[in-house]
Amino acid sequence: MAAVFIVFAFASVPSVIAQDFKTVHDGVEYAHVEHKIGEDPVKINLLRLDLTKVRLDLKMAMDTVVGTETTSSIAARHGAVAAVNAGFFRLDTSIFAGEPANFFMIDGKVLSEGSNERITLAIANQSSATRVSFFRPIAEFQLEIGKDTFTVNGLNREIKENELIVFTQEFHKTTLAKAGCVEVAVANERIRTVSQAGSLRIPSDGFVAVTCGDRKPGLQRAAKAGRKANVFRIEAARKRSDGYELDDIGRIEDAVAGVGLLLKNGRVELTWQQEKAGRSFAESRHPRTAAAKMSDGKFLLATVDGRQPGVSVGMTLQELAEYLLAIGAVDAMNLDGGGSTAMVLDGKVVNKPSDANGERKVGDALIVTLRNAGKR
Repeated sequence: MAAVFIVFAFASVPSVIAQDFKTVHDGVEYAHVEHKIGEDPVKINLLRLDLTKVRLDLKMAMDTVVGTETTSSIAARHGAVAAVNAGFFRLDTSIFAGEPANFFMIDGKVLSEGSNERITLAIANQSSATRVSFFRPIAEFQLEIGKDTFTVNGLNREIKENELIVFTQEFHKTTLAKAGCVEVAVANERIRTVSQAGSLRIPSDGFVAVTCGDRKPGLQRAAKAGRKANVFRIEAARKRSDGYELDDIGRIEDAVAGVGLLLKNGRVELTWQQEKAGRSFAESRHPRTAAAKMSDGKFLLATVDGRQPGVSVGMTLQELAEYLLAIGAVDAMNLDGGGSTAMVLDGKVVNKPSDANGERKVGDALIVTLRNAGKR
């Protein structure tokens, strides 16, 4: 088990990197790294994965779009050997807490449309290996009822005035919509129920389209029981940021957006401004979670502890990108961080989350399972 030393050319990051990876499972290596940026301590945890021996899966908290759960609990429920927190999510005390903030796909089904073309991790679990890529999805949908068409403003999220939102069975048992909105339940591509009572139950073999405000009359006129209805994805574009050509977004099993590309083709490339993130988010030091493709073909999951003066101060996005580049990453992106940052290995949280109460409940997690164990 040899330590690898890399000399930095950047003044803002540690002058020397020492990685001491230990094999914890076939295809899973772990390293805990302690360094300083100037006089400030930084604690980093790394999982280096052989994707021919393990698989990656994105899992929702409580197995629903809304709801929160700790990363360690998600990992335990699915028999994972390791996990990290994944996408940004709605963090409040409302009934919608946990809903994805950006593009989100599970088992090939888009569950959140996303915004701002934010960088997204795509996962394709094939029979012999897992393949990953970073891309920028654009997903637009429309509802068709007979010959009538309606623009869909979003999927599986709280509805705003004059929007039309489609809710699928993955969201919750009901839409959680307020009374007075028009709700159209569709099962087996036929309208089953039209209601304004609120929080309509979502059919297991269909969806519910909901609108409030000015769009109510149009949907009411079209939505008659028994009429054929369906939702179609009218655009699903990809913009590659690495060398893996995605033939069709439908072949990807899971996808989760972050905020900010870090590396592209072995060079630092920060896109937080393009993705409309705030300057403090990018240029202040925070806890971080990141995913990276390595030059040796392996895949890296990394956490950086922060907001703990004298223990670990975190990193800026620039510092994170430079660190990952120095240890051999070629393509990398930033996932949700801050108090959400958590890494789990064999049932134990190996980093130190920054929230006062410890590990935060999150909306979803990336889990690692041994390939010979199959999908959980």
